[in-house]
Amino acid sequence: MHELLGLKKYFLRYRWQIIIGILALIVIDLMQLFIPRILKIAIDRLVASKIGLSGLGFYFLLIMVIAIGIAIGRFFWRYLLIGSSRKIERALRIDLYNHLTTLDTHYFDVHKTGDLMAHVTNDINAVRMAIGFGLVILTDIFIMGIASLIMMLTISLRLTLYALIPFPLIAIFSTKFGGVIHHLFEKVQGSFSVLTERVRENLSGIRVVKVFVQEEAEIKRFRKLSNDYGSKNMDLVKVWGMFFPIVMFLAAIGEVIVLGLGGRFVILGEISIGSFVAFIAYLQILVWPMIAIGRAINMFQRGAASQGRINRILNERPSILGGPEKIDKVEGEIEFKNVILIYDNKGKPALKNINLTIKPREFIGVTGPIGSGKTSLVNLLLRLYEPQEGAIYIDGKNIKNFDLKNLRDSIAYVPQDTFLFSDTIKENIIFGNHNARMSDIEKVSRITQIHEEIMQLPKGFETFIGERGVTLSGGQKQRIALARALLLNRPILILDDAVSSVDAETERNILLAIKNELINRTSIIISHRIFAIKEASKIIVIDDGEIVEQGVHKDLIKSKGLYYEIFKTQQIEMQLETL
Repeated sequence: MHELLGLKKYFLRYRWQIIIGILALIVIDLMQLFIPRILKIAIDRLVASKIGLSGLGFYFLLIMVIAIGIAIGRFFWRYLLIGSSRKIERALRIDLYNHLTTLDTHYFDVHKTGDLMAHVTNDINAVRMAIGFGLVILTDIFIMGIASLIMMLTISLRLTLYALIPFPLIAIFSTKFGGVIHHLFEKVQGSFSVLTERVRENLSGIRVVKVFVQEEAEIKRFRKLSNDYGSKNMDLVKVWGMFFPIVMFLAAIGEVIVLGLGGRFVILGEISIGSFVAFIAYLQILVWPMIAIGRAINMFQRGAASQGRINRILNERPSILGGPEKIDKVEGEIEFKNVILIYDNKGKPALKNINLTIKPREFIGVTGPIGSGKTSLVNLLLRLYEPQEGAIYIDGKNIKNFDLKNLRDSIAYVPQDTFLFSDTIKENIIFGNHNARMSDIEKVSRITQIHEEIMQLPKGFETFIGERGVTLSGGQKQRIALARALLLNRPILILDDAVSSVDAETERNILLAIKNELINRTSIIISHRIFAIKEASKIIVIDDGEIVEQGVHKDLIKSKGLYYEIFKTQQIEMQLETL
Protein backbone atom coordinates (compact mmCIF):
# COMPACT_ATOMS: atom_id res chain seq x y z
CA MET A 1 0.00 0.00 0.00
CA HIS A 2 3.04 2.30 0.25
CA GLU A 3 2.61 2.91 -3.51
CA LEU A 4 -0.41 5.11 -2.74
CA LEU A 5 1.77 7.46 -0.68
CA GLY A 6 2.70 9.05 -4.00
CA LEU A 7 -0.77 10.63 -3.96
CA LYS A 8 -0.01 12.62 -0.79
CA LYS A 9 0.47 15.92 -2.62
CA TYR A 10 -2.93 15.57 -4.31
CA PHE A 11 -4.66 14.88 -1.00
CA LEU A 12 -3.02 17.99 0.44
CA ARG A 13 -4.16 20.03 -2.58
CA TYR A 14 -7.82 19.10 -1.99
CA ARG A 15 -7.55 18.54 1.77
CA TRP A 16 -10.41 20.84 2.83
CA GLN A 17 -12.86 19.31 0.38
CA ILE A 18 -11.85 15.83 1.56
CA ILE A 19 -11.98 16.76 5.26
CA ILE A 20 -15.44 18.34 4.96
CA GLY A 21 -16.64 15.35 2.94
CA ILE A 22 -15.36 12.87 5.56
CA LEU A 23 -16.99 14.90 8.35
CA ALA A 24 -20.29 14.86 6.45
CA LEU A 25 -19.94 11.08 5.98
CA ILE A 26 -19.23 10.60 9.70
CA VAL A 27 -22.34 12.60 10.64
CA ILE A 28 -24.46 10.49 8.26
CA ASP A 29 -23.00 7.25 9.66
CA LEU A 30 -23.81 8.34 13.21
CA MET A 31 -27.34 9.37 12.19
CA GLN A 32 -27.92 5.85 10.87
CA LEU A 33 -27.06 4.49 14.32
CA PHE A 34 -29.92 6.46 15.92
CA ILE A 35 -32.60 4.52 14.03
CA PRO A 36 -32.11 1.17 15.90
CA ARG A 37 -32.07 3.09 19.20
CA ILE A 38 -35.39 4.77 18.32
CA LEU A 39 -36.84 1.37 17.35
CA LYS A 40 -35.73 -0.05 20.73
CA ILE A 41 -37.48 2.72 22.68
CA ALA A 42 -40.62 2.51 20.54
CA ILE A 43 -40.92 -1.29 20.79
CA ASP A 44 -40.26 -1.36 24.54
CA ARG A 45 -42.88 1.34 25.17
CA LEU A 46 -45.33 -0.43 22.85
CA VAL A 47 -44.85 -3.73 24.70
CA ALA A 48 -45.34 -1.94 27.99
CA SER A 49 -48.52 -0.29 26.58
CA LYS A 50 -47.11 3.15 27.37
CA ILE A 51 -47.83 4.69 23.93
CA GLY A 52 -50.73 4.82 21.51
CA LEU A 53 -51.12 5.66 17.85
CA SER A 54 -50.04 9.27 18.37
CA GLY A 55 -46.88 8.09 20.13
CA LEU A 56 -46.07 5.70 17.28
CA GLY A 57 -46.66 8.56 14.84
CA PHE A 58 -44.04 10.62 16.68
CA TYR A 59 -41.41 7.89 16.34
CA PHE A 60 -42.39 7.41 12.70
CA LEU A 61 -41.88 11.12 11.97
CA LEU A 62 -38.59 11.10 13.87
CA ILE A 63 -37.25 8.24 11.74
CA MET A 64 -38.47 9.99 8.58
CA VAL A 65 -36.67 13.23 9.53
CA ILE A 66 -33.45 11.28 10.14
CA ALA A 67 -33.88 9.45 6.82
CA ILE A 68 -34.31 12.76 4.95
CA GLY A 69 -31.26 14.16 6.72
CA ILE A 70 -29.27 11.07 5.72
CA ALA A 71 -30.38 11.45 2.08
CA ILE A 72 -29.34 15.13 1.98
CA GLY A 73 -26.04 14.38 3.74
CA ARG A 74 -25.27 11.56 1.31
CA PHE A 75 -25.51 14.00 -1.57
CA PHE A 76 -22.98 16.31 0.05
CA TRP A 77 -20.42 13.67 0.99
CA ARG A 78 -20.69 12.06 -2.42
CA TYR A 79 -20.26 15.45 -4.12
CA LEU A 80 -17.26 16.31 -1.97
CA LEU A 81 -15.46 12.95 -1.72
CA ILE A 82 -16.23 11.47 -5.12
CA GLY A 83 -15.80 14.93 -6.64
CA SER A 84 -12.34 15.28 -5.06
CA SER A 85 -11.37 11.83 -6.41
CA ARG A 86 -12.29 13.05 -9.90
CA LYS A 87 -10.16 16.16 -9.41
CA ILE A 88 -7.23 14.07 -8.19
CA GLU A 89 -7.73 11.78 -11.21
CA ARG A 90 -7.57 14.81 -13.51
CA ALA A 91 -4.48 16.23 -11.79
CA LEU A 92 -2.70 12.85 -11.81
CA ARG A 93 -3.47 12.30 -15.49
CA ILE A 94 -2.19 15.78 -16.40
CA ASP A 95 0.98 15.30 -14.33
CA LEU A 96 1.61 11.87 -15.87
CA TYR A 97 1.14 13.24 -19.38
CA ASN A 98 3.40 16.23 -18.64
CA HIS A 99 6.05 13.89 -17.23
CA LEU A 100 5.91 11.69 -20.31
CA THR A 101 6.67 14.71 -22.48
CA THR A 102 9.87 15.35 -20.49
CA LEU A 103 11.31 11.86 -21.03
CA ASP A 104 14.00 11.14 -23.59
CA THR A 105 13.38 9.78 -27.06
CA HIS A 106 15.10 6.57 -25.96
CA TYR A 107 12.35 5.93 -23.39
CA PHE A 108 9.74 5.80 -26.15
CA ASP A 109 12.01 3.57 -28.22
CA VAL A 110 11.73 0.83 -25.61
CA HIS A 111 8.19 1.40 -24.23
CA LYS A 112 5.13 0.69 -26.32
CA THR A 113 2.52 3.38 -26.92
CA GLY A 114 -0.38 1.06 -26.05
CA ASP A 115 1.19 0.28 -22.67
CA LEU A 116 1.57 3.98 -21.88
CA MET A 117 -2.03 4.61 -22.98
CA ALA A 118 -3.20 1.93 -20.53
CA HIS A 119 -1.38 3.75 -17.72
CA VAL A 120 -3.01 7.08 -18.60
CA THR A 121 -6.51 5.55 -18.80
CA ASN A 122 -7.15 2.24 -17.04
CA ASP A 123 -4.57 2.53 -14.26
CA ILE A 124 -5.58 6.05 -13.29
CA ASN A 125 -9.23 4.94 -13.22
CA ALA A 126 -8.32 2.19 -10.72
CA VAL A 127 -6.49 4.78 -8.59
CA ARG A 128 -9.57 7.04 -8.67
CA MET A 129 -11.77 4.21 -7.41
CA ALA A 130 -9.34 3.56 -4.55
CA ILE A 131 -9.19 7.17 -3.39
CA GLY A 132 -12.89 7.82 -3.97
CA PHE A 133 -15.07 4.88 -2.97
CA GLY A 134 -12.15 3.28 -1.14
CA LEU A 135 -11.90 6.28 1.19
CA VAL A 136 -15.67 6.21 1.76
CA ILE A 137 -15.62 2.50 2.62
CA LEU A 138 -12.62 2.98 4.91
CA THR A 139 -14.46 5.70 6.83
CA ASP A 140 -17.54 3.46 7.10
CA ILE A 141 -15.40 0.61 8.45
CA PHE A 142 -14.02 2.72 11.29
CA ILE A 143 -17.04 4.86 12.18
CA MET A 144 -19.95 2.44 11.67
CA GLY A 145 -17.91 -0.52 12.83
CA ILE A 146 -16.72 1.06 16.10
CA ALA A 147 -19.95 2.96 16.79
CA SER A 148 -22.22 -0.06 16.20
CA LEU A 149 -19.93 -2.19 18.38
CA ILE A 150 -20.22 0.36 21.20
CA MET A 151 -23.99 0.37 20.85
CA MET A 152 -24.06 -3.43 21.04
CA LEU A 153 -21.89 -3.37 24.17
CA THR A 154 -24.30 -0.96 25.85
CA ILE A 155 -27.12 -3.45 25.26
CA SER A 156 -25.33 -6.67 26.31
CA LEU A 157 -21.62 -7.32 26.81
CA ARG A 158 -22.05 -11.11 26.87
CA LEU A 159 -24.18 -11.26 23.73
CA THR A 160 -21.72 -8.96 21.94
CA LEU A 161 -18.79 -11.28 22.74
CA TYR A 162 -20.71 -14.27 21.38
CA ALA A 163 -21.70 -12.34 18.23
CA LEU A 164 -18.07 -11.42 17.52
CA ILE A 165 -16.82 -15.04 17.48
CA PRO A 166 -16.67 -15.26 13.61
CA PHE A 167 -15.22 -11.77 13.09
CA PRO A 168 -11.50 -12.58 13.65
CA LEU A 169 -11.85 -15.16 10.87
CA ILE A 170 -13.26 -12.46 8.60
CA ALA A 171 -10.22 -10.27 9.31
CA ILE A 172 -7.83 -13.16 8.56
CA PHE A 173 -9.52 -13.97 5.24
CA SER A 174 -9.52 -10.29 4.26
CA THR A 175 -5.78 -9.96 4.89
CA LYS A 176 -4.88 -13.14 3.00
CA PHE A 177 -7.07 -12.37 0.02
CA GLY A 178 -5.72 -8.79 -0.25
CA GLY A 179 -2.23 -9.90 -1.30
CA VAL A 180 -3.62 -12.34 -3.86
CA ILE A 181 -5.88 -9.64 -5.35
CA HIS A 182 -2.92 -7.23 -5.68
CA HIS A 183 -0.85 -9.81 -7.56
CA LEU A 184 -3.69 -10.84 -9.87
CA PHE A 185 -4.70 -7.26 -10.65
CA GLU A 186 -1.15 -6.39 -11.72
CA LYS A 187 -1.38 -9.28 -14.19
CA VAL A 188 -4.75 -8.00 -15.42
CA GLN A 189 -3.38 -4.49 -16.02
CA GLY A 190 -0.30 -5.86 -17.77
CA SER A 191 -2.50 -7.92 -20.09
CA PHE A 192 -4.68 -4.87 -20.76
CA SER A 193 -1.59 -2.90 -21.79
CA VAL A 194 -0.60 -5.59 -24.32
CA LEU A 195 -4.15 -5.70 -25.68
CA THR A 196 -4.29 -1.90 -26.02
CA GLU A 197 -0.97 -1.79 -27.87
CA ARG A 198 -2.13 -4.47 -30.32
CA VAL A 199 -5.34 -2.54 -31.09
CA ARG A 200 -3.37 0.68 -31.56
CA GLU A 201 -0.91 -0.98 -33.96
CA ASN A 202 -3.65 -2.60 -36.03
CA LEU A 203 -5.73 0.57 -36.31
CA SER A 204 -2.67 2.67 -37.18
CA GLY A 205 -1.58 0.13 -39.78
CA ILE A 206 -5.03 -0.91 -40.99
CA ARG A 207 -4.10 -0.26 -44.63
CA VAL A 208 -1.12 -2.59 -44.38
CA VAL A 209 -3.33 -5.25 -42.81
CA LYS A 210 -5.85 -4.95 -45.64
CA VAL A 211 -3.28 -4.82 -48.46
CA PHE A 212 -1.61 -7.99 -47.19
CA VAL A 213 -5.02 -9.61 -46.53
CA GLN A 214 -4.14 -10.28 -42.89
CA GLU A 215 -7.54 -9.48 -41.36
CA GLU A 216 -8.19 -13.07 -40.26
CA ALA A 217 -4.66 -13.52 -38.92
CA GLU A 218 -4.88 -10.30 -36.91
CA ILE A 219 -8.35 -11.23 -35.63
CA LYS A 220 -6.88 -14.51 -34.36
CA ARG A 221 -4.02 -12.68 -32.66
CA PHE A 222 -6.45 -10.23 -31.10
CA ARG A 223 -8.73 -13.05 -29.98
CA LYS A 224 -5.77 -14.76 -28.31
CA LEU A 225 -4.78 -11.58 -26.45
CA SER A 226 -8.42 -10.88 -25.56
CA ASN A 227 -8.81 -14.43 -24.22
CA ASP A 228 -5.65 -13.95 -22.15
CA TYR A 229 -7.04 -10.69 -20.73
CA GLY A 230 -10.38 -12.37 -20.03
CA SER A 231 -8.65 -15.36 -18.42
CA LYS A 232 -6.63 -13.14 -16.08
CA ASN A 233 -9.80 -11.23 -15.20
CA MET A 234 -11.58 -14.49 -14.46
CA ASP A 235 -8.74 -15.53 -12.12
CA LEU A 236 -9.31 -12.27 -10.27
CA VAL A 237 -13.09 -12.74 -10.28
CA LYS A 238 -12.73 -16.27 -8.87
CA VAL A 239 -10.74 -15.00 -5.90
CA TRP A 240 -13.10 -12.09 -5.31
CA GLY A 241 -16.09 -14.40 -5.88
CA MET A 242 -14.82 -16.82 -3.21
CA PHE A 243 -14.10 -14.03 -0.74
CA PHE A 244 -17.55 -12.48 -0.64
CA PRO A 245 -19.57 -15.67 0.10
CA ILE A 246 -17.08 -16.73 2.81
CA VAL A 247 -17.40 -13.36 4.57
CA MET A 248 -21.21 -13.46 4.28
CA PHE A 249 -21.26 -17.01 5.66
CA LEU A 250 -19.13 -16.07 8.66
CA ALA A 251 -21.28 -12.99 9.28
CA ALA A 252 -24.41 -15.17 9.11
CA ILE A 253 -22.92 -17.44 11.80
CA GLY A 254 -22.78 -14.40 14.08
CA GLU A 255 -26.44 -13.66 13.38
CA VAL A 256 -27.43 -17.28 14.12
CA ILE A 257 -25.59 -17.11 17.45
CA VAL A 258 -27.35 -13.85 18.33
CA LEU A 259 -30.74 -15.24 17.32
CA GLY A 260 -30.29 -18.34 19.49
CA LEU A 261 -28.72 -16.78 22.56
CA GLY A 262 -30.50 -13.43 22.25
CA GLY A 263 -33.88 -15.15 22.08
CA ARG A 264 -32.97 -17.08 25.25
CA PHE A 265 -31.94 -13.84 27.02
CA VAL A 266 -35.31 -12.28 26.09
CA ILE A 267 -37.23 -15.29 27.45
CA LEU A 268 -35.22 -15.17 30.68
CA GLY A 269 -35.86 -11.42 30.92
CA GLU A 270 -32.19 -10.46 30.76
CA ILE A 271 -32.84 -8.03 27.86
CA SER A 272 -36.02 -6.47 26.49
CA ILE A 273 -37.59 -7.26 23.11
CA GLY A 274 -36.74 -3.73 21.94
CA SER A 275 -33.10 -4.20 22.97
CA PHE A 276 -33.01 -7.53 21.15
CA VAL A 277 -34.36 -5.95 17.93
CA ALA A 278 -31.91 -3.04 18.26
CA PHE A 279 -29.03 -5.47 18.89
CA ILE A 280 -29.79 -7.42 15.69
CA ALA A 281 -30.04 -4.11 13.78
CA TYR A 282 -26.64 -3.04 15.11
CA LEU A 283 -25.18 -6.43 14.28
CA GLN A 284 -26.39 -6.09 10.71
CA ILE A 285 -24.82 -2.62 10.58
CA LEU A 286 -21.58 -4.15 11.89
CA VAL A 287 -21.68 -6.82 9.16
CA TRP A 288 -21.38 -4.13 6.46
CA PRO A 289 -18.00 -2.80 7.73
CA MET A 290 -16.75 -6.39 7.93
CA ILE A 291 -17.81 -7.05 4.35
CA ALA A 292 -16.53 -3.61 3.40
CA ILE A 293 -13.07 -4.62 4.60
CA GLY A 294 -12.92 -6.99 1.66
CA ARG A 295 -14.17 -4.38 -0.78
CA ALA A 296 -11.76 -1.80 0.59
CA ILE A 297 -8.87 -4.25 0.30
CA ASN A 298 -9.95 -5.07 -3.26
CA MET A 299 -10.13 -1.39 -4.25
CA PHE A 300 -6.95 -0.34 -2.47
CA GLN A 301 -4.97 -3.29 -3.79
CA ARG A 302 -6.14 -2.55 -7.32
CA GLY A 303 -5.37 1.12 -6.81
CA ALA A 304 -1.97 0.31 -5.30
CA ALA A 305 -1.09 -2.02 -8.16
CA SER A 306 -2.04 0.63 -10.71
CA GLN A 307 -0.34 3.44 -8.79
CA GLY A 308 2.78 1.27 -8.63
CA ARG A 309 2.79 1.06 -12.43
CA ILE A 310 2.25 4.83 -12.64
CA ASN A 311 5.00 5.49 -10.08
CA ARG A 312 7.46 3.53 -12.17
CA ILE A 313 6.89 6.06 -14.98
CA LEU A 314 6.94 9.07 -12.65
CA ASN A 315 10.21 7.85 -11.16
CA GLU A 316 11.83 7.78 -14.59
CA ARG A 317 14.16 10.70 -15.09
CA PRO A 318 15.39 12.07 -18.42
CA SER A 319 19.06 11.38 -18.96
CA ILE A 320 19.35 14.38 -21.29
CA LEU A 321 19.11 17.53 -19.18
CA GLY A 322 19.44 21.15 -20.21
CA GLY A 323 21.96 23.60 -18.85
CA PRO A 324 21.56 27.10 -17.38
CA GLU A 325 22.55 29.10 -20.47
CA LYS A 326 20.06 30.61 -22.91
CA ILE A 327 20.75 31.48 -26.53
CA ASP A 328 19.90 35.14 -27.13
CA LYS A 329 20.92 35.32 -30.76
CA VAL A 330 22.11 32.31 -32.75
CA GLU A 331 24.66 32.99 -35.47
CA GLY A 332 24.49 29.37 -36.61
CA GLU A 333 28.08 28.13 -36.35
CA ILE A 334 28.03 24.38 -35.62
CA GLU A 335 30.97 22.16 -34.71
CA PHE A 336 31.21 18.42 -34.03
CA LYS A 337 34.42 17.38 -32.22
CA ASN A 338 35.44 13.72 -32.04
CA VAL A 339 31.80 12.60 -31.66
CA ILE A 340 30.99 8.92 -31.10
CA LEU A 341 27.41 7.63 -30.74
CA ILE A 342 26.44 4.10 -29.69
CA TYR A 343 22.72 3.49 -29.20
CA ASP A 344 21.88 1.83 -25.84
CA ASN A 345 25.62 1.94 -25.01
CA LYS A 346 26.11 -1.37 -26.76
CA GLY A 347 26.66 -2.78 -30.20
CA LYS A 348 28.24 -1.14 -33.19
CA PRO A 349 28.73 2.66 -33.14
CA ALA A 350 26.12 4.56 -35.18
CA LEU A 351 28.61 7.42 -35.53
CA LYS A 352 32.36 7.45 -34.91
CA ASN A 353 35.12 10.02 -35.09
CA ILE A 354 32.81 12.77 -36.39
CA ASN A 355 34.66 16.05 -36.83
CA LEU A 356 32.75 18.69 -38.72
CA THR A 357 32.59 22.48 -38.79
CA ILE A 358 29.67 24.39 -40.31
CA LYS A 359 29.98 28.14 -40.74
CA PRO A 360 27.14 30.55 -39.91
CA ARG A 361 24.47 30.68 -42.66
CA GLU A 362 26.24 27.93 -44.60
CA PHE A 363 24.31 25.39 -46.69
CA ILE A 364 25.56 21.87 -45.94
CA GLY A 365 24.48 18.78 -47.85
CA VAL A 366 24.66 15.31 -46.29
CA THR A 367 24.38 12.08 -48.22
CA GLY A 368 25.36 8.43 -47.98
CA PRO A 369 23.93 4.92 -48.11
CA ILE A 370 20.82 3.94 -46.13
CA GLY A 371 21.64 3.33 -42.47
CA SER A 372 24.99 5.10 -42.67
CA GLY A 373 24.21 7.49 -39.76
CA LYS A 374 22.91 10.63 -41.49
CA THR A 375 19.83 11.02 -39.26
CA SER A 376 21.86 10.18 -36.15
CA LEU A 377 24.02 13.22 -36.88
CA VAL A 378 21.12 15.69 -36.63
CA ASN A 379 19.53 13.80 -33.73
CA LEU A 380 22.65 14.64 -31.74
CA LEU A 381 22.41 18.31 -32.67
CA LEU A 382 18.82 18.39 -31.37
CA ARG A 383 19.96 16.43 -28.28
CA LEU A 384 17.41 13.70 -28.90
CA TYR A 385 20.30 11.37 -28.05
CA GLU A 386 23.65 11.96 -26.32
CA PRO A 387 27.07 11.01 -27.71
CA GLN A 388 29.24 8.69 -25.62
CA GLU A 389 32.31 10.72 -26.54
CA GLY A 390 33.08 14.11 -28.00
CA ALA A 391 31.10 17.35 -27.93
CA ILE A 392 28.92 19.50 -30.16
CA TYR A 393 29.11 23.30 -30.19
CA ILE A 394 26.85 26.07 -31.43
CA ASP A 395 28.51 29.46 -31.72
CA GLY A 396 31.48 28.11 -29.80
CA LYS A 397 29.43 26.90 -26.79
CA ASN A 398 28.80 23.29 -25.82
CA ILE A 399 25.12 22.52 -26.46
CA LYS A 400 24.99 20.64 -23.13
CA ASN A 401 25.19 24.01 -21.40
CA PHE A 402 22.13 25.39 -23.19
CA ASP A 403 18.59 25.27 -21.87
CA LEU A 404 17.04 22.31 -23.73
CA LYS A 405 13.85 24.07 -24.82
CA ASN A 406 15.79 27.16 -25.84
CA LEU A 407 18.21 25.03 -27.91
CA ARG A 408 15.43 23.30 -29.82
CA ASP A 409 13.62 26.63 -30.28
CA SER A 410 16.55 27.74 -32.41
CA ILE A 411 16.27 24.78 -34.80
CA ALA A 412 13.57 24.00 -37.37
CA TYR A 413 13.60 20.28 -38.16
CA VAL A 414 11.74 18.22 -40.76
CA PRO A 415 12.30 14.50 -40.05
CA GLN A 416 12.12 11.84 -42.74
CA ASP A 417 9.21 10.21 -40.90
CA THR A 418 6.56 12.88 -41.43
CA PHE A 419 3.93 13.21 -38.71
CA LEU A 420 0.75 15.24 -39.11
CA PHE A 421 -1.93 15.64 -36.46
CA SER A 422 -5.57 14.73 -36.88
CA ASP A 423 -6.59 18.33 -37.51
CA THR A 424 -6.92 20.89 -40.29
CA ILE A 425 -4.10 21.66 -42.71
CA LYS A 426 -3.82 25.16 -41.26
CA GLU A 427 -3.41 23.86 -37.70
CA ASN A 428 -0.71 21.46 -38.85
CA ILE A 429 1.23 24.22 -40.60
CA ILE A 430 1.05 26.66 -37.66
CA PHE A 431 2.03 23.97 -35.14
CA GLY A 432 4.83 25.68 -33.19
CA ASN A 433 3.83 29.16 -34.40
CA HIS A 434 0.15 29.63 -33.56
CA ASN A 435 0.33 33.40 -34.00
CA ALA A 436 1.30 33.17 -37.67
CA ARG A 437 -0.56 35.39 -40.11
CA MET A 438 -2.53 33.86 -42.96
CA SER A 439 -0.32 35.64 -45.48
CA ASP A 440 2.75 33.90 -44.03
CA ILE A 441 0.98 30.53 -44.10
CA GLU A 442 0.15 31.00 -47.77
CA LYS A 443 3.71 32.14 -48.51
CA VAL A 444 5.35 28.99 -47.08
CA SER A 445 2.74 26.78 -48.74
CA ARG A 446 3.64 28.34 -52.12
CA ILE A 447 7.35 27.86 -51.48
CA THR A 448 6.77 24.16 -50.77
CA GLN A 449 4.60 23.76 -53.91
CA ILE A 450 1.52 22.66 -51.94
CA HIS A 451 -0.66 25.81 -52.10
CA GLU A 452 -2.55 24.94 -55.28
CA GLU A 453 -3.30 21.41 -54.08
CA ILE A 454 -4.59 22.77 -50.76
CA MET A 455 -6.91 25.22 -52.51
CA GLN A 456 -8.39 22.38 -54.57
CA LEU A 457 -9.52 20.64 -51.36
CA PRO A 458 -13.15 21.17 -50.21
CA LYS A 459 -12.33 23.65 -47.43
CA GLY A 460 -8.83 24.73 -48.41
CA PHE A 461 -6.61 25.30 -45.39
CA GLU A 462 -9.51 24.38 -43.08
CA THR A 463 -9.75 20.88 -44.56
CA PHE A 464 -9.61 18.18 -41.91
CA ILE A 465 -6.94 15.65 -42.91
CA GLY A 466 -7.74 12.72 -40.62
CA GLU A 467 -5.45 10.66 -38.42
CA ARG A 468 -1.76 11.16 -39.31
CA GLY A 469 -2.86 12.94 -42.50
CA VAL A 470 -4.40 9.77 -43.90
CA THR A 471 -6.31 11.63 -46.64
CA LEU A 472 -3.10 13.06 -48.10
CA SER A 473 -0.40 11.47 -50.23
CA GLY A 474 3.11 10.97 -48.86
CA GLY A 475 4.42 13.88 -50.91
CA GLN A 476 1.65 16.21 -49.73
CA LYS A 477 2.33 15.33 -46.09
CA GLN A 478 6.04 16.01 -46.53
CA ARG A 479 5.42 19.40 -48.13
CA ILE A 480 3.03 20.44 -45.33
CA ALA A 481 5.67 19.40 -42.79
CA LEU A 482 8.27 21.44 -44.70
CA ALA A 483 5.93 24.45 -44.73
CA ARG A 484 5.54 24.06 -40.97
CA ALA A 485 9.33 24.21 -40.50
CA LEU A 486 9.79 27.22 -42.80
CA LEU A 487 7.04 29.13 -40.96
CA LEU A 488 9.07 28.87 -37.73
CA ASN A 489 11.81 31.00 -39.37
CA ARG A 490 14.56 29.71 -37.06
CA PRO A 491 18.30 30.34 -37.53
CA ILE A 492 19.12 26.66 -38.11
CA LEU A 493 17.14 24.56 -40.60
CA ILE A 494 17.47 20.76 -40.89
CA LEU A 495 15.75 18.83 -43.68
CA ASP A 496 16.13 15.08 -43.39
CA ASP A 497 15.00 13.66 -46.75
CA ALA A 498 12.14 16.10 -46.33
CA VAL A 499 10.77 15.77 -49.86
CA SER A 500 11.84 12.24 -50.73
CA SER A 501 8.23 11.21 -51.43
CA VAL A 502 7.71 13.71 -54.25
CA ASP A 503 8.85 13.23 -57.82
CA ALA A 504 12.25 14.54 -58.89
CA GLU A 505 10.80 17.51 -60.79
CA THR A 506 8.71 18.71 -57.84
CA GLU A 507 11.67 18.28 -55.49
CA ARG A 508 13.82 20.38 -57.84
CA ASN A 509 11.16 23.13 -57.89
CA ILE A 510 10.87 23.08 -54.10
CA LEU A 511 14.63 23.33 -53.63
CA LEU A 512 14.81 26.25 -56.08
CA ALA A 513 11.94 27.97 -54.25
CA ILE A 514 13.51 27.65 -50.80
CA LYS A 515 16.91 28.96 -51.94
CA ASN A 516 16.09 32.43 -50.65
CA GLU A 517 14.96 30.89 -47.33
CA LEU A 518 18.41 29.32 -46.88
CA ILE A 519 20.41 32.54 -47.30
CA ASN A 520 20.01 33.89 -43.76
CA ARG A 521 20.15 30.63 -41.85
CA THR A 522 22.46 27.67 -41.35
CA SER A 523 20.99 24.80 -43.35
CA ILE A 524 21.65 21.08 -43.20
CA ILE A 525 19.90 19.15 -45.96
CA ILE A 526 20.08 15.36 -45.87
CA SER A 527 19.15 13.71 -49.14
CA HIS A 528 19.84 10.51 -51.02
CA ARG A 529 19.29 12.45 -54.27
CA ILE A 530 22.51 14.17 -55.31
CA PHE A 531 20.88 17.00 -57.28
CA ALA A 532 19.14 18.13 -54.06
CA ILE A 533 22.47 18.99 -52.44
CA LYS A 534 24.86 19.59 -55.35
CA GLU A 535 24.62 23.40 -54.86
CA ALA A 536 25.68 23.13 -51.21
CA SER A 537 28.79 25.00 -50.10
CA LYS A 538 29.96 21.76 -48.53
CA ILE A 539 28.80 18.18 -49.02
CA ILE A 540 29.36 15.54 -46.34
CA VAL A 541 29.40 11.87 -47.35
CA ILE A 542 28.78 9.45 -44.49
CA ASP A 543 29.33 5.71 -44.72
CA ASP A 544 29.18 3.19 -41.89
CA GLY A 545 28.98 5.98 -39.30
CA GLU A 546 32.03 7.91 -40.52
CA ILE A 547 32.59 10.95 -42.70
CA VAL A 548 34.42 9.42 -45.65
CA GLU A 549 34.34 12.43 -47.97
CA GLN A 550 33.60 16.15 -47.82
CA GLY A 551 33.88 19.02 -50.24
CA VAL A 552 31.98 20.70 -53.07
CA HIS A 553 30.17 18.76 -55.78
CA LYS A 554 32.78 19.32 -58.48
CA ASP A 555 35.71 18.17 -56.32
CA LEU A 556 33.87 15.10 -55.02
CA ILE A 557 33.07 14.03 -58.58
CA LYS A 558 36.75 14.36 -59.49
CA SER A 559 37.86 12.24 -56.52
CA LYS A 560 35.74 9.36 -57.85
CA GLY A 561 34.94 7.99 -54.40
CA LEU A 562 31.61 6.94 -52.85
CA TYR A 563 29.92 10.24 -53.80
CA TYR A 564 30.88 9.72 -57.43
CA GLU A 565 29.46 6.17 -57.37
CA ILE A 566 26.17 7.40 -55.93
CA PHE A 567 26.01 10.21 -58.49
CA LYS A 568 26.68 7.87 -61.46
CA THR A 569 24.07 5.37 -60.23
CA GLN A 570 21.43 8.10 -59.96
CA GLN A 571 22.26 9.43 -63.42
CA ILE A 572 21.68 5.97 -64.90
CA GLU A 573 18.36 5.67 -62.98
CA MET A 574 17.19 9.05 -64.31
CA GLN A 575 18.06 8.06 -67.87
CA LEU A 576 16.15 4.81 -67.50
CA GLU A 577 13.10 6.71 -66.19
CA THR A 578 13.03 8.87 -69.33
CA LEU A 579 12.97 5.86 -71.67
